[in-house]
Amino acid sequence: MAEVRSDIEIARAAKKKPIVEIGAKLGIPVEALAPYGHDKAKVGAEFIASLSERRDGKLILVTAINPTPAGEGKTTTTVGLGDGLNRIGKKAVICVREPSLGPCFGVKGGAAGGGYAQVIPMEDINLHFTGDFHAITSAHNLLSTMIDNHIYWGNAENIDIRRISWRRVMDMNDRALRQTVVSLGGVANGFPRESGFDITVASEVMAILCLAADLEDLERRLGDIVIGYRFDRSPVFARDLKADRAMAVLLKDAMQPNLVQTLENNPAFVHGGPFANIAHGCNSVIATRTALKLGDYVVTEAGFGADLGAEKFFDIKCRKAGLKPDAAVIVATVRALKMNGGVKKEDLGRENVEALKRGAANLGRHIANVRKFGVPVVVAINHFTSDTEDEITAVKDYAARHGADGIVCRHWAEGSAGIEELANKVVELAEGGQAKFQPLYPDHLPLLEKIEIIASKIYHAGEVTTDRGVRDQLKAWEEQGYGDLPICIAKTQYSFSTDPALRGAPEGHIVHVREVRLSAGAGFVVAITGEIMTMPGLPRVPSAERIFLNEDGFVEGLF
Repeated sequence: MAEVRSDIEIARAAKKKPIVEIGAKLGIPVEALAPYGHDKAKVGAEFIASLSERRDGKLILVTAINPTPAGEGKTTTTVGLGDGLNRIGKKAVICVREPSLGPCFGVKGGAAGGGYAQVIPMEDINLHFTGDFHAITSAHNLLSTMIDNHIYWGNAENIDIRRISWRRVMDMNDRALRQTVVSLGGVANGFPRESGFDITVASEVMAILCLAADLEDLERRLGDIVIGYRFDRSPVFARDLKADRAMAVLLKDAMQPNLVQTLENNPAFVHGGPFANIAHGCNSVIATRTALKLGDYVVTEAGFGADLGAEKFFDIKCRKAGLKPDAAVIVATVRALKMNGGVKKEDLGRENVEALKRGAANLGRHIANVRKFGVPVVVAINHFTSDTEDEITAVKDYAARHGADGIVCRHWAEGSAGIEELANKVVELAEGGQAKFQPLYPDHLPLLEKIEIIASKIYHAGEVTTDRGVRDQLKAWEEQGYGDLPICIAKTQYSFSTDPALRGAPEGHIVHVREVRLSAGAGFVVAITGEIMTMPGLPRVPSAERIFLNEDGFVEGLF
């Protein structure tokens, strides 16, 4: 029996090519690359601008069922599919998101794929990479410090410190910082006020970087950030504090997409924000657009299940960037479907077709939801060695009854050779002209009605409830000219409902919106539901306890 190696061992044994060779595959000249070592580089803005007249390739979204502790493998499938498309002769580029240090040291370790379907250098990508998240953190907190400094030196803009909405961020899970009081310590330190921290990926600056078309658009969006309100209730913008240009300087290099490679030496852009539960959770627009100009096929992912990541990919990213996806892949596993059917994690290794059939309702809901956007769907059954033939047949039969092919994929163990069938099916769907993409709701509807449409049509909720303060705030934003913005709902990733324990495909539940936040620069309104937090906490036993440097100086325990 072949030795089973860990993801990090596989990544460490990879035969990497110099990043200039990977760039050459896409026709990127050496002078357009800013190398970070030998195996990763940023692509220059001038070269990207030169691509504008080229036609776009086909855009493929990889999404998934709701995540479970059993694992689904969305990023692994994204990477595997990109390799598979290259294997069958298509010029394919992969676009995935950068991992946050929060979950890397919190609940699950790294996020660069797995097995023989990874992007590398895996350790660098999962740690500080090219410093993009640090730049975002610094730009965000520069604005925070300029707000308090402005108030300290006389408050010429008449900012009402009770109505400052801009918080601070850090790229780590720290529940102790969710609510804070700043400027304590006397007159020399300013005026005390309540504030708090979010995790960096929930920052509006992260969303702006992911949605901006270029540096000029980036600076404009940064200036559009609303940091709070004056005593007369008029909004205060980042440009009013003259913070926007300095923030753009900090983000200049972070705006450039990061080019790396897969284990099979195929090109991949790793750029932009994760966390589709509290952010929009998509790879950057600039990376996706660049890839579409350079490849015949672009395989990208959106975070967590299709109720979160795919919905935001379609309703925010595609709407704002003018993208038109050609096909979607929904990743599911036998193990996760059994868990949705009520099987405990310790019992997942035993065959249980009846539980799988119950849990498959979660898959069926996602298939139907993605089709509401006019995008054809195929199901990728990410294979585990414990899967039985009867269980696999049950998933295929269920998918077929819902009008989608279910294809077994063995890319984790076999790389591109294990995912050829899915690659061919994706080509068939993308080339077949079936896609008739359209967002879920039009721009002109009231903000609350947009929230209700997402809740009813995607979550199958029976009702959306809000406090009067939330409704009044939404109305005020509409009066200020923000009524045409899309909605970014912050919700638990584990369920269609706001209750993380409610698996399967619940219906008729209540979605309570407890808070709304305006992201005027990013161009959407955030609706925070249930108990979801924009600053996560660490679990009882965080991944950090298992991460260390071994005697040879290599990282252990990262994945």
